[in-house]
Amino acid sequence: MTESFHNGLAPQLVRPARLVNAAQVAHDTEVRQSPNGVRFATFGETGLADLDLDRMLQAVPTAITAALKSNTYYFVPLAMREAGEEGEGAEIPDGLNQAPELKVANPQAAGMPFAGVQPAMVASAYSEEFSDAAICHRNVDLEQGLCGVFISTRLMGDRFALSFEFFINVAHAFVDQTGVPESFADLVWQQAVREVRGETSMDAWETRNLAFGRPANAVPEPIPPTSRRNRGSVGARAGMLARDRAFASAEDESSHLASAEGLAQPSGVPAAGSQEPGRSPDSREQSSSGPLQKERQIYLEAAFSDAVAIYLLSLALDFDYSELREREYPLLHPSALAARLRLVSELFPPNPGYEFAVRYRRRG
Repeated sequence: MTESFHNGLAPQLVRPARLVNAAQVAHDTEVRQSPNGVRFATFGETGLADLDLDRMLQAVPTAITAALKSNTYYFVPLAMREAGEEGEGAEIPDGLNQAPELKVANPQAAGMPFAGVQPAMVASAYSEEFSDAAICHRNVDLEQGLCGVFISTRLMGDRFALSFEFFINVAHAFVDQTGVPESFADLVWQQAVREVRGETSMDAWETRNLAFGRPANAVPEPIPPTSRRNRGSVGARAGMLARDRAFASAEDESSHLASAEGLAQPSGVPAAGSQEPGRSPDSREQSSSGPLQKERQIYLEAAFSDAVAIYLLSLALDFDYSELREREYPLLHPSALAARLRLVSELFPPNPGYEFAVRYRRRG
């Protein structure tokens, strides 16, 4: 007995959901490679249209895919959380911890775990029971040092959410391999020194606080009340930003963000990429007003990963920056993000058929 569904991705027939060992899926499923070099595969009732998948995969510039050779991205209906991993009040379905019979001649060669180790599981189709125990993605170690990234397509409400989940995974894998370019580190650090408002993720927000010796969850300074004289202009500007495309115009960027060369460096804060004499890069020592070196590096990596992911998302989809907003931290000022994205686009130009643009207003 089958039924059809439509979740905004692609209409598809649904068969009863069953759990399958992720390593078994990796062993049995054909792995393909997109024209730009991304290794990928699909399994089960993903609800993902081929055209949407191709558009998303091929948005990754070849300069980035070159660093992803050890990763294969598996798009599955649901990837299950690790046994014992806490969710938001969800209960693990009965039988989740019991792997189905595996018919592989050499399980270890197929990347399957040793006896007694709980294998990673994926669902072949969507069910409410399995979705309560699912996670957005799960990394699985495969044979010969390869990694399978299993992405849950049916937990995502639309193309925006699914694409961003994929691009975040790509960005983190890329940064793990290549590190942070010095030009990007300089730009972001100067923004942080100037205390440009907000950040691009909770990780970036917390590590930025830690890099300056503040608590990770430090609350930003409240905006001072405006006088009656300028209250109207401020309100009008806030409304304009809410209506308009939230990146920034070139004029707005030039007026809010000075060049790195023109920014003053506070006393005790070393410039990005520099090292104080006699102090190792990983030192956790802190001067009276300077940042922790290790925390600063972690912050720069988080900011770069975010910028790469948002850049890739902008290549694949037309979206409003405000759609990335979360309540736990203030979103990075649009002009500061625009500067980061423009630099990323210069470092990793779009593939043919893709365009990067920062627009002040959404196209009508």
